[in-house]
Formats: sequence, C-alpha cells, structure tokens
Amino acid sequence: YPVQYEESLNTVIIQEAIRYNKLLVVIKSSLNDLLKALKGLVVMSESLEKMTVSLFSNMVPAMWAGKAYPSLKPLGAWVIDLGARVKFLNTWVDKGIPPVFWISGFYFPQAFLTGTLQNYARRHIVSIDSINFAF
Repeated sequence: YPVQYEESLNTVIIQEAIRYNKLLVVIKSSLNDLLKALKGLVVMSESLEKMTVSLFSNMVPAMWAGKAYPSLKPLGAWVIDLGARVKFLNTWVDKGIPPVFWISGFYFPQAFLTGTLQNYARRHIVSIDSINFAF
C-alpha cells in the first residue's frame, strides 16, 4: 500500500498495521519469556509475575494493554476481539479496500474518518475544512 495522493486510506492501513504489529510482537515475546520462566530457563521477573496473575485472573496484562487499543473486555473476549481486528486488516490487505468498514475495529478510528474526508475532498476538489460528517 504505497502512499498515494488519491487514496488516503493507504496511509490509514499502514498506520493501523504498524500499531497492531507492535502489539502482536509484545504479546508473542512476553508469552515466550513467560514459558521460559515457567520452565526455569530464565528468572521470573516482576513484570512476568504480574502478567501471570493477570492471565490467571482473565485480565489483559498491563504490558499488553499499554500497547493496545482501549478496551474493558476480559482477557478471553479481548483475545477473540484482537483476532477479529487482525483478520479485518488482513482481509483489507489481501482483497483491497473493503466495501464496509468496522470503525470500532480500528486502533485509531479518527485517522480513518480523516482519511475518508480527505478522499472525498480530493475527488470533489473541495477544501477538507468545508466538509464533515452528519448523523
């Protein structure tokens, strides 16, 4: 998805992918570290111990929540939601811009809304400041 003047949503998907990839890297590395600690291969750090308590309590670990989108869901529902969000982005990458968007599935929905306004403004040659959404 190259940055193109005609398609602002390319920038949006790139930014979303970067954010989700950073989150997935933190999840993978922390789970691998936790497995090593449980096997006795590395020392159980305070952050890993807190993560263990969170996982046991069905809560999203703080080290994940710090890199994640805002959510009040318990861990099980949060993981299912994360999978659906990643699937949404992967489908966009694989099949192109979708006909319908899951706005709450974005990490930063304001960027998507701004990109949509930019696309409209550029196609119709109007100032982006002169248009907005109405509900």
